[in-house]
Amino acid sequence: MAKKKAAKKKPAAKKVVKKATKKAAKKAGPIFPVMALIGIGLIGSSIARVARQEKLVGRIQVATRRKETAATARKLKIADDVGTDMAKAVKNADFVVLCTPVGANAEVMATIAPYLKPGAIISDVGSVKQAVIRDIAPRLPKGMHLVPAHPVAGTEHSGPEAGFAELFRGRWCIITPTPETDRAAVAKVAEFWARCGSDVEEMSADHHDKILAITSHLPHLIAYTIVGTATDLEDSIKSEVIKFAAGGFRDFTRIAASDPTMWRDVFLNNREGVLEMLQRLQEDLTVLQRAIRWGEGDKLFDLFTRTRAVRRALIDAKQA
Repeated sequence: MAKKKAAKKKPAAKKVVKKATKKAAKKAGPIFPVMALIGIGLIGSSIARVARQEKLVGRIQVATRRKETAATARKLKIADDVGTDMAKAVKNADFVVLCTPVGANAEVMATIAPYLKPGAIISDVGSVKQAVIRDIAPRLPKGMHLVPAHPVAGTEHSGPEAGFAELFRGRWCIITPTPETDRAAVAKVAEFWARCGSDVEEMSADHHDKILAITSHLPHLIAYTIVGTATDLEDSIKSEVIKFAAGGFRDFTRIAASDPTMWRDVFLNNREGVLEMLQRLQEDLTVLQRAIRWGEGDKLFDLFTRTRAVRRALIDAKQA
C-alpha cells in the first residue's frame, strides 16, 4: 500500500507533459511575467515572436553579444528591451532561455548567475542535452530550476530576421530534466512549449543525445562532407556540379548552409553519440560497397525498400 501512495504523489514525467499539452490550448494569460532570451538568432527571435503573439509572457528582455544584432532586433520590435548586457536582461526574469551555441553555455552562466532572480527557471534550446546539464547545473545558484529543452525545429537561415512565430507549430520539443528538477518547473516549461504549438515529450538527456545523433547530427555531418567533397573537385567538374545539381544534392547544400558555430559545438559536445552512429554508418557503407561491387541487386533492393518505408512513416507522422 505504501508504494501505491508514493506513486500517486509523484506522477510519471510523461503524464505531466501530456497534461500540460492537452490543457495548453484552453489556457489564457501569461505563463511568466518576464522572459529573458540570451541570444536572438533564428530560434530566439521565433520564441520572442510566438510568445508575444500568443501572450505567453508579460515582458520580453533580450541580450545578444553583437551590437549589430541588437540593433536589428530592435528594428523588428520583437521584444520590449534589447541590448548587449546579459546581466540587465536576466535581472528580474522569471524564465531565462539560453539561445546561444552549446559551447557558450558555461561562459554565459558564469556571467548571468549572480543576477538571476530567486526561483527563476533556466532553460535552453540546444541540440545536445548532456553538455547543457554539465555546463549549466554546477553554475546555477541555489533555488533556481534548470529545465533543459530542445525545440526540434529550424531552417538553414540565421539571425533575428530569420525567425517566425510558426516555426515550432506541429514540431516536437523535447524536455530533459534531471531527477532532481522541480516538477512544477517542468510543467510550466512544458506548457510554454505546448502553447508555442509544439508537441512536447520528455526523456533523459543521454537518450535524447543518442536519438538526435542519428536523426539530426549525423545527417548534418554527411551533408557537410558531401558538399565539402564537391568543393574539392576540379574547377571544370565543380562548375557543372552546381549547374546540374539534382534534388538530392540541393537538399544537402540546404543542410550544409546551417550555422557553422552552432554545428561545430554540437559535434564537439555530442562526441560519443555521433561517433557511435558514424561507426555504424561506416559499417553499413562497407556492406553497400560490397553489394555494388559484386552486383548483389537483391541486397540493394531490400535496403531501398526498407528505407522507402521510413519515408512513408515520416509522412504518416506529419514530420516530413
